[in-house]
Amino acid sequence: MRASGKKKLTYKQAGVDLDAGITITKDIGRLARSTFNSGVLTEIGSFGGLFRLDKKKYRDPVLVASTDGVGTKVILAAMTGRLRGTGEDLVNHCVNDILVQGAVPLFFLDYIAFPRFSKTVVIEVISGLSKACRENGCVLLGGETAEMPDVYHDGHYDLAGTIVGVVERDRVIDGSRIRPGDVLIGLASNGLHTNGYSLARKILLAGKPRKESLRLLNRKISGSKSLADLLLAPHRSYLGIVKKLLGRVNLTGMAHITGGGFDYNIIRILPDRTKAVVDPSAWSPPFIFRYLQEEGGVETPEMYDVFNMGIGMVLFVAGADVEKACRILGGAGEKYRIIGRMEKHPSGKAVVLPGIRN
Repeated sequence: MRASGKKKLTYKQAGVDLDAGITITKDIGRLARSTFNSGVLTEIGSFGGLFRLDKKKYRDPVLVASTDGVGTKVILAAMTGRLRGTGEDLVNHCVNDILVQGAVPLFFLDYIAFPRFSKTVVIEVISGLSKACRENGCVLLGGETAEMPDVYHDGHYDLAGTIVGVVERDRVIDGSRIRPGDVLIGLASNGLHTNGYSLARKILLAGKPRKESLRLLNRKISGSKSLADLLLAPHRSYLGIVKKLLGRVNLTGMAHITGGGFDYNIIRILPDRTKAVVDPSAWSPPFIFRYLQEEGGVETPEMYDVFNMGIGMVLFVAGADVEKACRILGGAGEKYRIIGRMEKHPSGKAVVLPGIRN
């Protein structure tokens, strides 16, 4: 019971503005509807999004789901005001995560959180989400906007999302068909994508005041590109190029090179008694990775553990189909390199990078 004479408090005074969140629902709905298709059965604002799977398109459909975030890349985005790109990053990252199992996306749900409601953050991020959803043929089915004072710092925001896709059961790619003799083809990344930013910020910005950090980020370091341009380059979606290969060549496995670099992301799909030998001399890491390594004095093995080093997706292709795969990739203008091969391993499984880690 409230004691007489005490000050009357409201939720808004505690830091949460319910009205502001409700008001922006129309803008969110407009952006989300630009991604809708015939499978959507609800409007934005419902307690749950309804999506009807068209079973006529599939014989034995399997749903594939994944949840991920953008990590501390959002700190650089907030500092520079480049918020929209993180929405694209999030969708593309999640698309790639289910793509490695052969799945194409159906729908996506987002989660945006900040200390105080910001219309700018919401509109910019969801504009990026909806753009990437349209490009990937994916519905932005719903999401959550959370105002959480005392959890997040002023000027910061957090971003995560969940994707659901579909693949025919007999076309699931899980790495079980990988064999010695398969060839590893690496597809180029756009830069750091969404991983390694805590180390990158430690190297570049640790201890620097905001103004000095912004001056550094806006400095041109590679032709006409600033450090911010290189660090905030969007996470690529590999859906378009991989779809050109599915059903045409024998893709025995795929690995999305994200947090954990080559070792962690490749070994998780390898069958027992196999070894992936990745040749780092097969490609040249882009400038941004060389710059970070030099500025931070980072050992080379650590670089390959943290960053994608210029390879965002690794395709495992049966030896007999490598030439055909390369023709398709080259004909589509894809930047690719043959970066390794599969070999037998006496027990367990391993990833080897000669000259870096044997």
